[in-house]
Amino acid sequence: MFSALLLLPFLVLVVHAQIPLPQPPFIPPNATAGTVPSSSTPNPQWSTLLGNLLYFYEEQRSGKLPDTNRVSWRNDSALNDGKQAGVDLTGGYYDAGDHIKATFPLSFTLMSICWGATDSGKGYDLASQTPYLDDMLRWGLNWLIKAHPNDTTLYVLVGSSKSDDTYWGGDTTIPEPRPAYQINNTYPGTDAAAGASAAFAACSNLYANRLFNTTIYSSATLQNSSYAQTLLTHAQSLYNFAVNATGGLQTYQTSVPAAGQSYSSSSFGDELTIASLFLSRALESNDLYQQAESYYTKYNLASQDRVFNWDSKGPGLPILFSQVIQSSSKLQGNFSKWQNLAEQYLDQIVGGTSSGYMTSDGLLYYDGDSDNASLNPALNAAMLMAKYAPMASTAAKKSSYLSFAQSQVDYALGQNSMSMPYVVGSNPNSPQNPHSALASGGNNSSDINTIPLQEAHVLYGAVVGGPDKYGRFFDLRNDWPETEAALDYNAPMLTLASMHVTSDSKNPYFTALQAGAYNKPNGIPCDAAYPEGCIPPDLPEDGKIAMAVVITVVGLTIIGSISYYIYLVETRKNRAFGTY
Repeated sequence: MFSALLLLPFLVLVVHAQIPLPQPPFIPPNATAGTVPSSSTPNPQWSTLLGNLLYFYEEQRSGKLPDTNRVSWRNDSALNDGKQAGVDLTGGYYDAGDHIKATFPLSFTLMSICWGATDSGKGYDLASQTPYLDDMLRWGLNWLIKAHPNDTTLYVLVGSSKSDDTYWGGDTTIPEPRPAYQINNTYPGTDAAAGASAAFAACSNLYANRLFNTTIYSSATLQNSSYAQTLLTHAQSLYNFAVNATGGLQTYQTSVPAAGQSYSSSSFGDELTIASLFLSRALESNDLYQQAESYYTKYNLASQDRVFNWDSKGPGLPILFSQVIQSSSKLQGNFSKWQNLAEQYLDQIVGGTSSGYMTSDGLLYYDGDSDNASLNPALNAAMLMAKYAPMASTAAKKSSYLSFAQSQVDYALGQNSMSMPYVVGSNPNSPQNPHSALASGGNNSSDINTIPLQEAHVLYGAVVGGPDKYGRFFDLRNDWPETEAALDYNAPMLTLASMHVTSDSKNPYFTALQAGAYNKPNGIPCDAAYPEGCIPPDLPEDGKIAMAVVITVVGLTIIGSISYYIYLVETRKNRAFGTY
């Protein structure tokens, strides 16, 4: 365990020199450029895609924008964040299509991108995007440093989901004041603290050039030892806070219910494990490595075998364990054990025996997890497969993992029933109406589909949620499960694109798609925004009527049950306060 760290270093954000940005700057080309194949090596289309994916994060920036800002339509915004709480929380990133800043998914995003740049980062160098990777990471990490002003405080949310739900508009009129919510020693959040620790530790490893097995992995050249040490200091402090808070171990929304409205955490064992594991690599600490193994067993994380995302780190742990063991002779672990667990998970996906399944047009889909952002579970699975492939026990397994990963990348880039590349601005057939209050140009929350008719700004590089379970994509601005963009949606595609820059001379699939290839489907979507569209599109008319009746009856029954439950709760509450 770590002793308490001095608070003084946290009071001042030390400026560490970053890589100078290119001049002239990289600016995403018009979408028509995505119809032109290239035969150069490295392939310019993959390099451009990588640049666009990074550019998306610049479009999501909050706070005082720097002189190097490349996004002409963005403005300084939310310059009073944290003021009411007596702390500077300006900066950072807006999480998705609205204006909240959420620490828990941000930590996952930064961790994922730094992990990818550590084991597959050469592509950033070859694409001349490493300065922008550095810039992107620091914008998030420096805000996370400000959100951690002392050893036992971490701000986990800025803004309110309720007010953001009613505000639809640009960055100059965001409603204020914006509340800031913290966890602390008395009201802790084990998952949020450990998740932020993992982000700091993973990024410290990147900046310190602490590599994995150098015979099979390559890192982005992003070394800065003083910045790496600053990040490591915060990682150690937050891990200590997560483990030793006087309020005990608990999910962060228990202390901050407002945070649970958008990003409710299901557990904290996976965050403790991944934080201690990244820290064990940073410090070459066998004690921390053994703690990671202990957490994995204690919290039965082998059963967390569905998706890898901001709430569920379990599926990625055997892969990270395998990498960490190979990276340091000081860590005493059983590589074969973790190799077997990793391959058990990946083989089930490839073999079609996992809890996920393939949709009719080839997307890995998990009912429940994929319903509100179908591409995210599939791309994260592809990323894990591509990461693990160099360590596979047989050449056949390696080939199967890379082939499956490629199928999901191709799907996301246009090889699907819609002929739709799901990265905004990459091709004329890319989504035209991402669910983004910043980019839309509208200010009427009751009619965001048609006001304005055309999205005011192209949200270049944004990976949108993706199609419904029937493979249909309707490109409707208010259909947030399909069209919303988010920080964590881009993270796996960044790592995958970097890998392709390094090793793939072939073009991204979307270069084969000419303008007009996308045909909007009939009907309406099937998702949380349009539940009435979940009657199977190929069902006979009498079947649709019957199913509609069933859905209506079941819906009324559920509503009645919920109403009665609320009545009971309110009655008991009123009685407790003597008002009934």
